[in-house]
Amino acid sequence: MTLRSKYILFITLIHLVALVMSFLIFEEQKLWFILSEGILLISLYFAIRLYRELVQPIGLLSRGMDALQDRDFNVKFQPTGQIETDKLISVYNQMVDRLREERTAQVQQHFFLDKLISTSPVGTIILDFEEHIATLNPRAEQFLGLTQKQAKGKKLDDLNPELAGALAQLAPDSSETFSIDGIATFKCHKAHFIDRGFPHYFITIEDLTTEKLRIEKQAYGKVIRMMAHEVNNSIGPINSILESLLHYDTDLPEGERSTYREVIEVARDRNQRLNVFMRNFADVIRLPPARLERQDIRPLLQQVTTLMQYQTEERRIEWRQELPDKPVILAIDKEQLEQVLINIIKNAIEAIEREGTIIIRLDRHSLQVIDNGIGLPPRDDGQLFSPFFSTKSQGQGVGLTLSKEILINHHFTFSLRTAADGQTVFSIQFG
Repeated sequence: MTLRSKYILFITLIHLVALVMSFLIFEEQKLWFILSEGILLISLYFAIRLYRELVQPIGLLSRGMDALQDRDFNVKFQPTGQIETDKLISVYNQMVDRLREERTAQVQQHFFLDKLISTSPVGTIILDFEEHIATLNPRAEQFLGLTQKQAKGKKLDDLNPELAGALAQLAPDSSETFSIDGIATFKCHKAHFIDRGFPHYFITIEDLTTEKLRIEKQAYGKVIRMMAHEVNNSIGPINSILESLLHYDTDLPEGERSTYREVIEVARDRNQRLNVFMRNFADVIRLPPARLERQDIRPLLQQVTTLMQYQTEERRIEWRQELPDKPVILAIDKEQLEQVLINIIKNAIEAIEREGTIIIRLDRHSLQVIDNGIGLPPRDDGQLFSPFFSTKSQGQGVGLTLSKEILINHHFTFSLRTAADGQTVFSIQFG
């Protein structure tokens, strides 16, 4: 029973008892009976006033509690003119104002942080207390190649991308750097926060690929410049000396002249190869910024195919082109991308040697060059795009190093792998 009900019952009983007693006592004395009834009415009036003064604050508290439970901080009460009640109303109104201000600040902060995370260049994955993916920002979607709808509610172990598998092994409150396919480099950090008494982990993913490429290029650029300076300073005088020595063959016996000239030519040829060798290295550090223009990539593929046709016919290699009927418009530097395509197809031709197939497959999202050559050694998968690494005995690793920089400058992602069926696929994702 509520306090209000108890009060009404108590007052009612008292006045009923008083009414009955006055009737019994003053039954024969009507004047006194009327006087006692008047006193009872006055008592009832003051009881009602006292009821209002006592119960009204309780009613205000009840309505205020209902508003707070509904998280409605706009409900405020007006002063009643009663000192005790007005004090209660003043405290309640101040509390509601403060709660409303704090909630407004909290909502504004929430939207600010949400906007900050969604526009951040750092990928962010938030996990629930069971380490299922609760949310991820657009940058994390790009890194994982998955949308939030595809990833939400799943564990990182359940996702296919290689990066997701690496993130799943990340220890709490730690940072690690991962290299994916020897191309993309990510610095990842796993930490936690407390929400409603439960710990939640979040993972940040920072793309270091461009920065790593810049540092690598800066490092090997200095070495190449120094080597080129020394080699070029030597090649010129050596060629001049060798040219002069050719004029002295007349001083030799007839039987030794041929051998003499042959030795000089071998030295000159070796000198020329050294010059080409250094020029190839210098091309890597002299690569100009990409001049991107939107154009259809299909004519470029046709042009490169025609250019490489002689080599494929000579080795009896079959061409297969799977190109869409509609234009595939991309922002590209035609000359630089042509270098990449020539290098990719040249590697495919060399891998096949004789009698194989090269497939060029294009759609709106990707380009694939597929060959059925000898494939890549499994142990070399992670090093293919390391500076100047080569799987060929006479290779310099310049082609893939140059291709890597050009594709990164085009903001393309790429990979080179040999599948289980033996086909080697160079895949370029346009993003």
